Parts: sequence; C-alpha cells; structure tokens
Amino acid sequence: RNVQVKDRAPAPIQITAEQILRESRDRQIDVDVKAPRQQITDAEELKVFRMRKRKEFEDSIRMQRQHIGTWIKYARWEESQLEFERARSIYERAVGVE
Repeated sequence: RNVQVKDRAPAPIQITAEQILRESRDRQIDVDVKAPRQQITDAEELKVFRMRKRKEFEDSIRMQRQHIGTWIKYARWEESQLEFERARSIYERAVGVE
C-alpha cells in the first residue's frame, strides 16, 4: 500500500519520543484496581462461580501451558475451596508439563 504524504513541512513544535514517554508516564494513574468482592448467596450461585473460575484457569493454562505460576494459583485456589482432590489433580498435571 502506497501512502502519500500531503504536507512535508516540519511541524512548528517538535516533540521527541522521550517527551511522549515522559508525558504518558506522568498521566498514568497509580491506583490499584481490584475486582469487587462477590457476595455468594446460595449453593447454585457458588456452583456457577466455581465453574467460571475453573474455566478462567483452564483457559489461561491452555494459552500458557509452560507457565507453572498459573498451575500453582489454580491448585491453591482449589485448596481454598476445600477441593483437595481437584488441587492434587492439578498439581499432578503440572508435574507432567514439559
């Protein structure tokens, strides 16, 4: 694709890449954004929440199979849900990753 430049004259104000980077860094907001805590009210909602989290972890593992940190987070999350058989299975799958 051939792009034609309409105005070849230099801009009246020249900006360096360093100035652009410095300005973007200054404009960044230093606020930690945290997901809101979800209130689980019944067993069905808990089941849906757990399935959604498991799908998120499995999708992440599918994209980055070699990243052991994702496996560990997933297994620890299962431990926090008192699902020790699932956690053990995840650890065993992680050991098998080459």
